[in-house]
Amino acid sequence: MRVVLLALVMLSGCASVPSDINDACVIFDENGGWINNWHKQSKKVEREFGVPVPVMLATIWKESGFNHKAKPPRTRLLGFIPWKRPSDAYGYPQALKSTWRWYKEETGRSGADRDDFYDAMHFVGWYHTQSNRRNNIPLNDAYHLYLAYYSGHGGYQRGTWKNNAWLKKAAGRVSSQAERYRAQLARCGRL
Repeated sequence: MRVVLLALVMLSGCASVPSDINDACVIFDENGGWINNWHKQSKKVEREFGVPVPVMLATIWKESGFNHKAKPPRTRLLGFIPWKRPSDAYGYPQALKSTWRWYKEETGRSGADRDDFYDAMHFVGWYHTQSNRRNNIPLNDAYHLYLAYYSGHGGYQRGTWKNNAWLKKAAGRVSSQAERYRAQLARCGRL
C-alpha cells in the first residue's frame, strides 16, 4: 500500500505541457487529479488574492506556455554557438531568482518551487496583487498587470513600457487570452 501511495505522489509531481494550452477547460481537464487538481488550486489562489483565474492562466500562458521547466533561450556567440541565457527566469511563471526570493520571504512559503503549478499560480496572484497595491492596477486588467509583470513594478511606474511596441503587443495577447479563458471556463462551468 505504501509503495502504491508513494508512486501516486511521485506521479502527481510529473508535469507535462497540456495538449491545448489555448483552452482552459482542456488545461484543467488534463490536470484534474485528486492529488494535483489545477482548477481547485487556481480557485484557491483566486480567493486568496482576488486575481481572476483567467488572468493568472494567461500570464503563465505567455511566460512559459505551461512548460514547468521553461528557461529563456540561450543567446548565440558568433551567431551560432549556444551561449549564456539572458536571465535566470525559470518555470511556469518565468520568475527571476531574486523576485522568487522576495516572494518566498514576503509570503513565508520557503519551500515554493517555480516549476510547481500551484506555487507558480500563487506567485502570479501575489505579484499581480503587488501591482495593484503599488500601481493601482485593477486585478482584472490583464493588459496592465502583464506590463507590470514584465517590466517590474518600478519599470511600470516609470513607464518604461510606453515606447516598447513588442511589450504592448504581448500585453494585448495576454489580455485577449485571458478573455478567451474566461469564456471557456464559463462554458465548461469552472469560472
